[in-house]
Amino acid sequence: MNSHAIRVHNLYRYFGALKAVNGVSFEIPHGSVCGFVGANGAGKTTTMRILASLDYPTLGVAEVCGYNVVSHPEEVRRLIGWMPDHFGNYEHMTVVEYLDFYARALGYKGKERRLRVQEVMEFTDLVPLAERFSNKLSKGNTQRLGLGRALLQDPQVLIMDEPAAGLDPKARVELKSLIRVLAQEGKTIFISSHILSELGEMCDSLLFINGGRIVHHGDAESMKQSTDAAGGFLYDVQVLNSSDALSAWCLLHPKVEFMESRKNGGRIRIDSPHLVDAADILQRMVKDGLKITEFHREERNLEDAFIDMLGKIERGELAGQKPPPMPDTSAFNPPVS
Repeated sequence: MNSHAIRVHNLYRYFGALKAVNGVSFEIPHGSVCGFVGANGAGKTTTMRILASLDYPTLGVAEVCGYNVVSHPEEVRRLIGWMPDHFGNYEHMTVVEYLDFYARALGYKGKERRLRVQEVMEFTDLVPLAERFSNKLSKGNTQRLGLGRALLQDPQVLIMDEPAAGLDPKARVELKSLIRVLAQEGKTIFISSHILSELGEMCDSLLFINGGRIVHHGDAESMKQSTDAAGGFLYDVQVLNSSDALSAWCLLHPKVEFMESRKNGGRIRIDSPHLVDAADILQRMVKDGLKITEFHREERNLEDAFIDMLGKIERGELAGQKPPPMPDTSAFNPPVS
């Protein structure tokens, strides 16, 4: 078995002047869950489509379990389950008919096909919906149907593009639970999402992409525990006064920034990583008449970390992230017939 379930090296995908993927390299080991994070237009879907053998790179290498997606697309398709952000379903086709149709397309026959469809429906909790029309489901149930379709051939690698988009909280919890079970079964899962907090909970690593380039690949905890872009920390401050009083106090103190109002206080940023400075600021707040009931350092969430990272990129502070040189597009990887 190849040492990595997914390997991408110097991958480029240009659409005319648009650099959708601009020199991307990363590796994902077998049996891990990797979250793919980036703003709209950052290159996530293009990268995933290339890995799913649905698009061709301009240059570079993309491999799934050692198979090149350009030269061996059939082998890649037998190994992956692809769950796009939107997928087609059909009028007057029930849930069980829909999955049976795709099971037939994958080559399942007779009793084996019926058993496989039943297994997938039980895993995704679609049995109660078996006779519902596939195009009349709620958003959450539609996503479960898409996951079921992706799982029919029992793939080694599952590529999921924004599976939680538009789901209500209950449906997101259910989807997260299914992903945890798949991870425990040893599947490699590559999943993109805008809900960064949930990615942090279920992923072994996070891959951040911006402007078609990878800007971070690592675990969530190391990002959340670091200081922000300017070396400060966030604090939650609860007061008996109004949050306006806390905000006004912060305006008079240059090392303190009021970030957002909360029900009984607010979130502030102290321009120092040292606890002694935070203690001095707390002492000054009390001395100036703010009635503090709670004061504690917050762990940064992933949204904060991502925004800080984008700020560093804009200021040119992120080392090693200069755009790669323009590739020689005459070396375009042609489709292999």
